[in-house]
Amino acid sequence: MERTFLLLVAFIFSSGQCQDTDPSSDPDASLAVCKPDIRDSGVYSAQILELQRLIQEQAQLNQEQAQQLKALQESRSAAVGFTAALGHSLGPVPIDIKVKYQEIISNMGKGYNPATGIFTAPVSGMYYFSYTMYNDVAPTPKAFMSLMKNGQRIVSTWDTKGDDSNDSATNAAVLQLKAGDQVYTILYETHQIYDDGANYNTFSGFLLFPL
Repeated sequence: MERTFLLLVAFIFSSGQCQDTDPSSDPDASLAVCKPDIRDSGVYSAQILELQRLIQEQAQLNQEQAQQLKALQESRSAAVGFTAALGHSLGPVPIDIKVKYQEIISNMGKGYNPATGIFTAPVSGMYYFSYTMYNDVAPTPKAFMSLMKNGQRIVSTWDTKGDDSNDSATNAAVLQLKAGDQVYTILYETHQIYDDGANYNTFSGFLLFPL
């Protein structure tokens, strides 16, 4: 902007020639009369074109800076991420149920609701989710869970056979969500998971980038 202003000032002060006038021959005439010099019209045109170019460049720069600021503000307002833990054993359950992870470790954006176990996407975008299932059921483990999106099964973990009863399994997925889409986990009928406050069973998710 400073360069544009200086060019504008230079153009204004160079846009004419000042010719001295003898007051004795013309008492009413001013001492200096500025008249445009036709010979310099090409120079003036070049200055005008340069001014127009610089003004356009500055306007474009201002627009780009405004867009960058808007994108930064949107990215900050769209910061979303959570981790929640079960904190207690669950099951065997008589029906398929949503797992309510009520031990909140983090919940930026308040997308996860511990009362329902459901994460609701506050903004459209690409999200990453993971959950860990742990069981400690002797003599036979019996755990079966899935990550769900709007009622659709996405990925699952399963452990109902084995020589040991202490098993842990984790699964994850990257999902494209619209604002308002819901993601949660399900523990299936007759199955169970174990926790004793050490937070073996967790559910996490975060926004990779908005769309």
